[in-house]
Amino acid sequence: MITSLREKFVVRRECKLMGNRFELSVVTDNEFWGNLVIDKGIAEIQRIEKLLTTFSDDSETNRINQQAGIAPVEVSRETFELVQRSIRISGITQGAFDITYGSIDKRLWNFDKNMTALPDKETAKKMVRLINYRNVILDAEKCTIFLTEKGMRIGFGGIGKGYAAERAKHIMKQAGAEGGVVNASGDLATWGRQPDGRDWTVGIVNPNVKGEVFSYMNISDMAVATSGNYEKYVIIGGKKYSHTIDPRTGYPVTGIKSVTIITTNAEIADAMATPVTIMGIRTGLDMINQIKNIEAVIIDDNDHIYTSNNIHID
Repeated sequence: MITSLREKFVVRRECKLMGNRFELSVVTDNEFWGNLVIDKGIAEIQRIEKLLTTFSDDSETNRINQQAGIAPVEVSRETFELVQRSIRISGITQGAFDITYGSIDKRLWNFDKNMTALPDKETAKKMVRLINYRNVILDAEKCTIFLTEKGMRIGFGGIGKGYAAERAKHIMKQAGAEGGVVNASGDLATWGRQPDGRDWTVGIVNPNVKGEVFSYMNISDMAVATSGNYEKYVIIGGKKYSHTIDPRTGYPVTGIKSVTIITTNAEIADAMATPVTIMGIRTGLDMINQIKNIEAVIIDDNDHIYTSNNIHID
């Protein structure tokens, strides 16, 4: 009996999810089946969005925030474990990553044409006084989360996209997709290979030219995330200030244009990109070099490129 092997190709779909542009791709030999798999990936991202959003009063995130300084809130095991992992990352990054970042008073930080001066140090410090991951109390037995200070807020802006990309990848693999990519607005989760058997090609964005790539990597079963100051920033006194605020000082970060993290998990890649920006080149790379299966590429304000120990860029 002779069986014909159908040629494989990539089915892609772009959509807006979690307030960001997502693109989901799968390798298949059947377009209809490929789209069914993508449907499952999208449904999973929508489920996570409902869980984590701060734009819905009844989301678990908002229930935790509403009870800050009042009482612990019982949550799903999924949310509890995501918060638990977030706090672990806060410890590793010396607080440079902190989901209580939502507590920042945003009145000073518009990062638009109306922002013409930085606040004084005392005011800036006051604006971030409620950011402190140590004030998130977890009770594993009761599955509760308690924010000890009134006015505290958690938010998953620094880890949520990566978590959603990783979950969508898992669901699509489970559905039988042997290869694919989930692109969560630049945070990528990849698995398997392209139809021709080659690894997926991922570009590192040029922070000076929108839409341009300065370097490519070939990866499979890896995740990539980039954090940069090229999309939202202000220039005050001739100096560029990123929209990323250092939670320790209340001031915007300077000195680094972009950080790209390459690792095995999109959640970790997403969560580690911003803290390296905050920690600075030397401290950030020292930290990355001490952790297994994670690499970084940093571009500073003078366009110098720095990499962790196992990365070499031509």
